[in-house]
Amino acid sequence: MPRVFSGIQPTGDLHIGNWLGAVRNWVTLQSEVEAIYSVVDLHSVIGGYDPGSLASRTQDMAIGLLAAGIDPDRAILFVQSHVPEHAELQWLLTTLTPLGELERMTQFKDKSQRLESIPAGLLCYPILQAADILLYHADQVPVGEDQAQHLELTREIARRWNAAFAPKQPFFPEPQALMTPARRILGLDGQAKMSKSLGNTIGLLEDEEAIGKKLRPAVTDPARVTKRDPGDPTVCNIFTLHQHFSPPETVAHVAQQCRSAGWGCLDCKKVLAEQIAGTLAPIRDRAGELKADPGRVEDALRDGAAKARTIARETMVEVRERMGLWQPRRR
Repeated sequence: MPRVFSGIQPTGDLHIGNWLGAVRNWVTLQSEVEAIYSVVDLHSVIGGYDPGSLASRTQDMAIGLLAAGIDPDRAILFVQSHVPEHAELQWLLTTLTPLGELERMTQFKDKSQRLESIPAGLLCYPILQAADILLYHADQVPVGEDQAQHLELTREIARRWNAAFAPKQPFFPEPQALMTPARRILGLDGQAKMSKSLGNTIGLLEDEEAIGKKLRPAVTDPARVTKRDPGDPTVCNIFTLHQHFSPPETVAHVAQQCRSAGWGCLDCKKVLAEQIAGTLAPIRDRAGELKADPGRVEDALRDGAAKARTIARETMVEVRERMGLWQPRRR
């Protein structure tokens, strides 16, 4: 059975972009592969962040994942910082990763241009991603288009390490990308990827009223100036969201109403709000139960970290030995 690793930063509650682009696929995969999922809190401490809310955001993210269907009996779910081998392996991989490879990462170039002082962590966090994956010898990694370049760097790091320290029989596998069906979910602005930092998201745990309020100003077909103007659903992000949340007959009706100007955009958004709220209702209910029983969440993460550390320790014993680091003999 192939092993899959994926992680998500603790931004608090999940939003529908997270769910469509990653988490829904994670839930499916846990029945098909050996799945290891992590709330990657070490990634979130790069640059400015609020240390006072990090713990609660981590817990909320874990609640969201469990509520969305991640089953601790079928997948390993843990918090990244609870397995210190991630940071150890990152440092060891840093020693053989060329600076030029890091500087050419698109995300680094984009983010660093907006900063006066660039933290070294921003440059090196793709190595931590590589450590996250290689620590568990993952064969596949579910990724979106924006992370494909980082995964290729992980493959390159694995090749370099194997060439240096395991030339006869590669120790680290070169993980393959597992692209999700919904690769890039646009935010309500219709322009950028859905992201909390941009304020263009719909939370996975929001009710119909809150969803409808967020949808009302959302961008639609720019050609529809008035309700009487016919539209083109293929260029409308609201219609794209209908395709993810509404049944086929509703999607077809929405398209017809848009093209014929039978509905205004607000009518279309009202139906979408109902569909999103209805689809996510079971997740909201489960999240409510988990929030009322925090010990259940803590137990799941504690057990997950113990399972993850078992794998991570075995990996690091071999890594240290092959890299020439002295360690006491095991009894």
